[in-house]
Amino acid sequence: MSSPQQYPHASELPTAGAQLNHAAVYASDRHLSAEFLAAILGLKVGAPFGPFLPVDLGNGVTLDYYEKRDEPIQSQHYAFLVPDEQFDAMIARLEAVGVTYYADPSHTQAGQTNSLFGGRGAYFEDPDGHNMEIMTRPYIRP
Repeated sequence: MSSPQQYPHASELPTAGAQLNHAAVYASDRHLSAEFLAAILGLKVGAPFGPFLPVDLGNGVTLDYYEKRDEPIQSQHYAFLVPDEQFDAMIARLEAVGVTYYADPSHTQAGQTNSLFGGRGAYFEDPDGHNMEIMTRPYIRP
């Protein structure tokens, strides 16, 4: 394993140019999970790419669903900045498929949304227990 001294100090690293391109999302059934997320967000599932099934988020980033059946899926958190005018439709789609949404990431405020940073947000689980978040305003960071 490399020691921290082998890496440049953070102030020496470039501050622009790196962008997230894709992330692999483990799923017990890649088709089910990709179709679920695409349906809730109002997106389409792309054509398979090797072992991956992509959901294009429209900002140059894809979530590439990868089937993993031989061990449990470790829950991850994925947050999506969504247009305010589409938020209610996403909540309605969650309700239509019987998925509970929550105002908080700990899932204690069922059937409620939050109003963080002047926007609206909600959390819900995908078929493999990933904690998904939709929000209409980005978090304000210090």
